[in-house]
Amino acid sequence: MIVGPFIISIYVFVLATFVGFELIQKVPSTLHTPLMSGANAISGITIVGALSIATNSEPHVSSIVGGLAVVFATINVVGGYLVTDRMLKMFGKKK
Repeated sequence: MIVGPFIISIYVFVLATFVGFELIQKVPSTLHTPLMSGANAISGITIVGALSIATNSEPHVSSIVGGLAVVFATINVVGGYLVTDRMLKMFGKKK
């Protein structure tokens, strides 16, 4: 039996989701802000990659998926910066 690339991609996605969920649960709250800034950087890279896929000349499935990836990665970056800013304000000087 030959396993197709789509099935392998689904397997990798499910495995990455499980491992990521388990790792995030074990992160102490003091490390949340540095990890969030790293996640924002990764999402920024995702935006660049998704833009390169979404700008194909012909509208294929890859263009639609690339456009969705741009939208979701942008939401992630903006939300990450808002959460990071809010957390940093908690540690700022009291007025």
